[in-house]
Amino acid sequence: MMVRLEHANLAVPDLAEALRFLGAAFPAFRVRASGNTWSGAGWVHCGTDTTYVALQQATGEPLEAWVPYGGKPGLNHLGFEVDDVEALRTRLAGAGYRETTVPNRHPHRKRIYFADGAGSDWEFVEYRNADPALRNDYSIPDVT
Repeated sequence: MMVRLEHANLAVPDLAEALRFLGAAFPAFRVRASGNTWSGAGWVHCGTDTTYVALQQATGEPLEAWVPYGGKPGLNHLGFEVDDVEALRTRLAGAGYRETTVPNRHPHRKRIYFADGAGSDWEFVEYRNADPALRNDYSIPDVT
C-alpha cells in the first residue's frame, strides 16, 4: 500500500505572511487555488502539482498562545525533505525569518528549523544517503 502525505491544512493568522514564508522556503511553490470558505474566511492552496499546504485565514484568537514543544497537544512542526538545507537557510534568513535549529548532527541527514511569522516551527531535512536504513538510523546520537 502506497502512502504519501498530500497536504496539511493550517489555520493561520495572516494568509499573506504565511504565503511569504512558504515562498521563501519553497520557490517552486505556487498558489494552486484560492477562495473563501462557507463562512467567508479566505483560503489558499500553495504548493506543487503533487503536494501542497492548505492555508485558511483564522477568524478567532486562541485561548492561549501556542508554544511548540511545550508539552500540550498540538502541532509542534511540519517537516519537509529538501535537496539543499543550506540554500533554504540562506533564503529564509535573507527574508528575515528566525532560525530555531536545535543542535543536531547525523552522518546521513541534516536538519534545520525556522519559525514563520506567526511563530510556528518548520523543519527541513536534507538526506545525504539514499539507503533508508542509514537515513533512518536512530541509533546514532543526533546531537552535537
